[in-house]
Amino acid sequence: MPLNARQVETVKPKDKEYKLTDERGLYLLVKPNGSKYWRLKYRIAGKEKKLAIGVYPDVSLADARLKRDEARKALTQGTDPSEKKQQEKQAKKYTIENTFKALAMEWHAHKCKSWSEGYAESVLDALNKDIFPHVGKRPIADIRPLDMLQVLRIIEKRGALEKMRKVRQSCNQIFRYAIATGRAEINPTAELVGTLATQKAEHFPHLSAGELPELLTALASYSGSPLTRLATRLLLLTGVRTIELRAAQWKEFDFEQGLWEIPIERMKMRRLHLVPLSNQVISTLRELHAITGHYPLLFPGRNNVNKPMSEASINMVLKRLGYDGKATGHGFRHTMSTILHEQGYSSAWVETQLAHADKNSIRGTYNHAQYLDGRREMLQWYADYMDNLEHGGNVVHGTFKKQA
Repeated sequence: MPLNARQVETVKPKDKEYKLTDERGLYLLVKPNGSKYWRLKYRIAGKEKKLAIGVYPDVSLADARLKRDEARKALTQGTDPSEKKQQEKQAKKYTIENTFKALAMEWHAHKCKSWSEGYAESVLDALNKDIFPHVGKRPIADIRPLDMLQVLRIIEKRGALEKMRKVRQSCNQIFRYAIATGRAEINPTAELVGTLATQKAEHFPHLSAGELPELLTALASYSGSPLTRLATRLLLLTGVRTIELRAAQWKEFDFEQGLWEIPIERMKMRRLHLVPLSNQVISTLRELHAITGHYPLLFPGRNNVNKPMSEASINMVLKRLGYDGKATGHGFRHTMSTILHEQGYSSAWVETQLAHADKNSIRGTYNHAQYLDGRREMLQWYADYMDNLEHGGNVVHGTFKKQA
């Protein structure tokens, strides 16, 4: 005889567990401690099996019968309800574990092997500050375009459009990684084209050759920190990126060979970079060595000598010299490129010196060795040119037509 709700509610425990049978395999298992469990007994492929349906009173008699009917329907379709339940449980666990943050960290660990340390840190810092607080704990498979739009709009409202572009780019790659590894089916950031503001391309402020004499004279008489003065001069003469100079270590320099070897892990394009040292650069380095030569870093931080000086240090020098908004440390690279190209030096030499990417990795490696002597000559000319500009000497102009 089928059970009724009153029976289920009032049934009392006994010394041993026992069953109250309903119908079509459903029964209530009553434990000695008074707990009541719904179970379904069924047969599949000639074997008797049991399915846990739920606990009373969370699952009422009516609910238990509905779950029983669903299970029996699965049986008629050749599906084992116990296996189906286990698969659904695993799928739910899989979804919960694969949060956006978990996938982002997995993606970051995979990608950072080909990034510079500084770039890897900046990507993770942006995710920690702008993305994880909003969707980090959510299953990545459940995130939709509107969710990502709302998160990115927060950055957009701050006016940080370049930051928003970079963060969106990272999120786009994270979702693509999740899809490729079977943890998501859609890429919500890919649907946001045209919905967010874009920033007009801007070049770093930079000086022309005619503006350099005044800067060089002002820099020579700069009364602030000698470290930042020397850093600014080295940046101007070498054309390296600011982070490459700030994080430089003395062990990377060979004064006898006149060569600076920047290791792979500190380069943006993850490729060894060789920088020939002009006489002026070597002289500047020796002056700096007298100050920081007992530290591993050329430019140790003020509060922690094991970390490089602030990224704003060089631009602060330029600001104090009256070049705020007119020149930046990164802009020196543009100035060098313009002058050297105008003087007829090989574009291949200039681009290699600036460590711009060569899409052909084999050719790029070859170029480093092939162009070293040419770049050494080119950088020495450039350093002499800067000296002439600073001291008002005769500057040699003309088309040199230097070829690789």
